[in-house]
Amino acid sequence: MILATAVRNAMLDAATALLGGGTLQLQTSANAPVATLTLSNPAFAAASNGSATAYEITSDTNAAGGTVAHAYLRKADTTELIKLTVTATGGGGEITMSSLVVGAGDTIGVQSFVLSKSAS
Repeated sequence: MILATAVRNAMLDAATALLGGGTLQLQTSANAPVATLTLSNPAFAAASNGSATAYEITSDTNAAGGTVAHAYLRKADTTELIKLTVTATGGGGEITMSSLVVGAGDTIGVQSFVLSKSAS
């Protein structure tokens, strides 16, 4: 199946509309929270060319700490909507970090975040 850009944009817009005021939570392989960052409301700009760019994401200034294995985008009611891969820089994950090890009490922030949906 090959999706037209208009379909990809509509899919992203529908998904990101649910995320306003939600969170981006980094988790260990055992699903324990490492850091929880708050999304804006609305969380994303309208999708264009199969991608949606996040508005400001509030840093977690007191991370729980641990080794990050994956992340979830959650609704404000904490319902998990989208699971994302997380790797060290250069590892090809949907989220990349300079180090996957986060210390307790560390501040974790996001410089930029774009969700994309491929045509296939």
